Amino acid sequence: MKVILLGEIRGKGGEGDVIDVAQGYAENYLFPKKLAVAATKGNLRQLEERRNNIAKREAVRIADANSLKEALEGKSVTVDAKVGDEGILFGSVTAAMIADAIKAQLDLEVDRKRVELGKPIKVAGTHAVAISLYRDIRATVNVLVGVTEESAVEETEVVEEATEATETEAAAE
Repeated sequence: MKVILLGEIRGKGGEGDVIDVAQGYAENYLFPKKLAVAATKGNLRQLEERRNNIAKREAVRIADANSLKEALEGKSVTVDAKVGDEGILFGSVTAAMIADAIKAQLDLEVDRKRVELGKPIKVAGTHAVAISLYRDIRATVNVLVGVTEESAVEETEVVEEATEATETEAAAE
């Protein structure tokens, strides 16, 4: 069944796209939630008239996503968590906790559903987390779990020094 999307649906398309979906999916999910309308001749004619407005909204959304990407890219946020022996957390760090930390520390609004964790963080340290801002626009944020930013920098320096020492020893032999 062909439908016209009225908003972005992840994995399917964006506003104004004409896609082919199963009839049950359209009738039981898309139509009741007003995410799509049937692709009839009249609706397709209306879509052609609205294309200009849709393009303007799309340009605004892409510009907003790019500015948010610039504000987020490479930034670090700290998430407090109880850490046990050997750096294992009591519990885990979720996408909602990361979104809250971004709001509190960077004063930027990020939807928790846009934080791409895969699985919850259960180990202390620095983790790179991707945030899907709009379609294929993504930003990467460093999440410091159970450590402060200064200790993470010190930890990185110690690891680099140890690597350099190992390389020098290997070269001397």
